[in-house]
Amino acid sequence: MKRWFKRIAAGAVLLVATAIIAAWLILRASLPTLDGEVRVAGLSAAASIERDAEGITTVTAANREDLAFATAYAHAQDRYFQMDLIRRRAAGELSALIGAATLDSDKRHRFHRFRARAQTVLAELPDTDKRLLERYADGANAGLASLAGKPFEYWLLGAEPEPWLAEDSLLVLYAMFMTLNDARASRDVRRSYARNVFSDAVYDWLYPDGTPWDAPLLGEARAVLPIPPSSEIDLRGTPVLIASGERQDAIRPQSSRAPLGDAFDGTLDHVLDDQYGDPPFVGSNNWAVSGALTASGHAMVANDMHLGINVPNIYYQLRLVVTGEEPVDIMGVSLPGGPLIVAGSNEHMAWGYTNSYGDWSDAVLLEPGSRPGTYRTPEGDREFEIVTERIAVKGESPVDYTVRETIWGPVDEQLEYPYGDVAVNWIAHHVEAVNFNVLKLETARSVDEALAIANTMGIPPQNFVCGDSEGNIGWTIAGRIPRKQGFDPALPADWSAGAGWQGWLPPEDYPRIVNPPSGRIWTANSRVVDGAELELIGDGGYDRGARSGQIRDGLFARDQFDAADMLAIQIDDRAIFLGRWQELLVALLEQPGRAASPAEAEYLRLTKDWLPRAAPESTGYRLVRSFRLQVQKRVWQALSSPIRSTYGDDVNVWRSPQFEAALWQLVTERPPHLLPVNYDSWDALLADAVAGSIDYFDQSYGADLSERVWGERNTARIQHPLSLAVPQLSRWLDMPREPLAGDADLPLAQSPRFGASERFAVSPGDRANGIMHMPTGQSGHPLSAFYRKGHRAWVEGTPSPFLPETTAHRLVLEPLD
Repeated sequence: MKRWFKRIAAGAVLLVATAIIAAWLILRASLPTLDGEVRVAGLSAAASIERDAEGITTVTAANREDLAFATAYAHAQDRYFQMDLIRRRAAGELSALIGAATLDSDKRHRFHRFRARAQTVLAELPDTDKRLLERYADGANAGLASLAGKPFEYWLLGAEPEPWLAEDSLLVLYAMFMTLNDARASRDVRRSYARNVFSDAVYDWLYPDGTPWDAPLLGEARAVLPIPPSSEIDLRGTPVLIASGERQDAIRPQSSRAPLGDAFDGTLDHVLDDQYGDPPFVGSNNWAVSGALTASGHAMVANDMHLGINVPNIYYQLRLVVTGEEPVDIMGVSLPGGPLIVAGSNEHMAWGYTNSYGDWSDAVLLEPGSRPGTYRTPEGDREFEIVTERIAVKGESPVDYTVRETIWGPVDEQLEYPYGDVAVNWIAHHVEAVNFNVLKLETARSVDEALAIANTMGIPPQNFVCGDSEGNIGWTIAGRIPRKQGFDPALPADWSAGAGWQGWLPPEDYPRIVNPPSGRIWTANSRVVDGAELELIGDGGYDRGARSGQIRDGLFARDQFDAADMLAIQIDDRAIFLGRWQELLVALLEQPGRAASPAEAEYLRLTKDWLPRAAPESTGYRLVRSFRLQVQKRVWQALSSPIRSTYGDDVNVWRSPQFEAALWQLVTERPPHLLPVNYDSWDALLADAVAGSIDYFDQSYGADLSERVWGERNTARIQHPLSLAVPQLSRWLDMPREPLAGDADLPLAQSPRFGASERFAVSPGDRANGIMHMPTGQSGHPLSAFYRKGHRAWVEGTPSPFLPETTAHRLVLEPLD
């Protein structure tokens, strides 16, 4: 009997070992070939793919079409599953790969009908751009076919990869529109609840277009408007009801598991601070200094575009070289799925972006027509166009999703707006607003040339900052700007009488700044301009100016810059924005004669001599931050109570990032008529905020406040989509879970799943002395040596080179014919 059991046990061990070896061999089969020569159909001449010891890729070809082919070949070798997810997410086709868990995501995206729009745009692209996308598709499919096995994710999902199509590169661009714009004009609707309830004075005070924190390039910071009198708003009969220990410190529960649909549809890309509906965490920065401020005499450009950070990272470091009659040498970050450099530098000009947060979508309030199924337009009643989108679902029957289209855009059927149906007019729905003119930046030689190109580009409108080797710098908006007429773009409006968009702003009318006297340009998702220029761009929820101001001050603190100086500003985690809140908190808790509880005394001790940085080891930072959020929650609940009384407690009203102006004004001026009824003084409200913070930490973590360091909350959760759904895979697929510095309202904008998707600082003409960072690694394959390479430098903020270093691997693609 014992011998029989031993044989069974030995057999089981052998089976397990065999399964492990088989799984390892399957996984290893999808590693790319890095060296040697391969023959491929579709090239006109030989091309090469070189990788340095960090996996940073250089693609070289004799012409631009072959370069597109070889670029896609490298992208597919390293990142095909990521490419597939991006296109499927944009097209609303995840369910065909994943199953019914992603149906909600697919429906959200099918609302925009991006697959059909991509096909239309592709047909209208210039022939040269169309051929590049076609050659890119050929290269991607060749790169996928070169793998000895399909990417490992498809094995785990029990699926086969689908070929890449030329139109899929447009879907990648549409995915960025979804990430960077208000795709359903929701801010217009959510702001309208306040507009419909409050007087002009109260509304303008709650929704200003700036604050004293502003640091625009044109214009000045905004003064705070006077507090409206009691005749306009009076809260003395309004209570504030905050549940004890209500969550206010965490981005989301610190579990690594996410619903399967969330794991694949990108909902974790832009997480919310759970502070009574705070706007999405934003953090992109870019700036430039003129050649007068560098030793080389070349301008210098710094850029860190902030996005949700997943594994692998959204970007891919890439150098593109054309050796033929029209040479190109450009280094930067590419977006797998597209044949170009998104941000970076050629030998003459460098550029980078921050999201503009302009108003690029509008809510159109539909007036019913005289007959059912119609709506009013300036040309008379029209019938809705009914489009049925069929969603394939893995293992189940297809699901039909219906879209009602109008001349302005699709009707948002999910929205229950009390004043009627709302159609969404968004630039991404317009063929004219989507193109690949960004390709022209590859050969731009000057700031003037780059700005002219930027004003024609069909991308989500961005703050475009550039500098050239002659020392010039400039700013403009990259992307199409609609002309608006006859309505308030901040609110839903009826366009049936002729109001609306009236074509597109011509490039010569775009706002531009070239070579300002200071020799410095900066943007950080906040207000950049004023007056007529601001009217053109609008307010799509741009950030308050604290981060922008901190960058500006850093730039004016020096008269000479190199790349290391730029990096020091990029990783600046000083808590300047919270400084006055720390002083308010200490003054409250040190009031003479105030009887403090032991917990309050400890709160005071930890915040009085705080480390004023968003550093992992700082307890004081976390406690001051929590205090401010608790105050904000109480004040906003009271101020928004008239809105809830009108529309119900579940009304989703928008709170502007500029609300900080009114909030600080209230806690310093302390008007009696805006004090909620359950507080006998503003000090009592502030003390209750401290108590609420203490309760939260006690109930969520434990009573010892001294252990509540910032790194406990700000711990990296940089994960592969599969490990989000299956946490057991986290050990092999995710980046290390480690405390991170950074937060909102300072240059190092960073949270567990959000941060700089790249960092660089470079002078065109002196690229060898530039720096570049990227989270995660180049490869999407966990057995690759490049899966985590570079991540440590990104976390620690240590310099790494902008250009690839010595070639470690070289793969030559030879024409088959």
